[in-house]
Amino acid sequence: MPLVRGPLRVVSLVPSLTEAVAVTVPGALVGATDWCSHPADLDVTRVGGTKNPDVPRIVALAPDLVVANEEENRAPDLAALRVAGIEVLVTEVRTLPQAFQELTRVLAACGAGRRPGWLAEAEAAWRELPVPPVPLRAAVPIWRRPWMVVGRDTFAGDLLARLGVANAYAAHAERYPRVPVEELCAAELDLVVLPDEPYRFTRDDGPEAFPAHLPTALVSGRHLTWYGPSLAEAPAVLGAALSAAR
Repeated sequence: MPLVRGPLRVVSLVPSLTEAVAVTVPGALVGATDWCSHPADLDVTRVGGTKNPDVPRIVALAPDLVVANEEENRAPDLAALRVAGIEVLVTEVRTLPQAFQELTRVLAACGAGRRPGWLAEAEAAWRELPVPPVPLRAAVPIWRRPWMVVGRDTFAGDLLARLGVANAYAAHAERYPRVPVEELCAAELDLVVLPDEPYRFTRDDGPEAFPAHLPTALVSGRHLTWYGPSLAEAPAVLGAALSAAR
């Protein structure tokens, strides 16, 4: 008799891909990083961080596939998994169209029989955006001590541009440059966008560093930087936060 193959065993090293796989292909995930917080009831083996995954633990899970990202995960870790005989699918996501393409590829590789409804809803939500008003020139810090901002060729920058926010550092040579807060305060900005991840900016931690006349928008980092089911509601969530700060 032919052997009956069970469902694919997948380990995800990217929080947004973890959520996408978990809600689309239930039961496929057997491992995820400590930072994979969605879905909230995710019950899988934790394999360390995105930058320092426990390679032996991943190998012990005997996955058919590990899904990763060229920005979030380190090449040496992915190479070690390949040496151990594990297939690794590496995504690159720097624009919204890339996100949709890569999500389709990842979900198909993980055993999804068809494109999920949430992905079609996300595409429609972004396609049906109203024409943005005159763009606001903004800086988008993602860390402090030292201060770091979103620079060129980033997914977050692309999303904000579609919502009428022009990244003041979009032409910087680096993708996530370090910029002293004094320089940020002196720049001719209309707005500062402060997400709650990777650094958790709050009303009491971030806005006080900027001049009182300069509006600051506190936004959901998951909706700004994750490419997964959150994309369906991201235009409304981010748009509301930006409008409140205008």
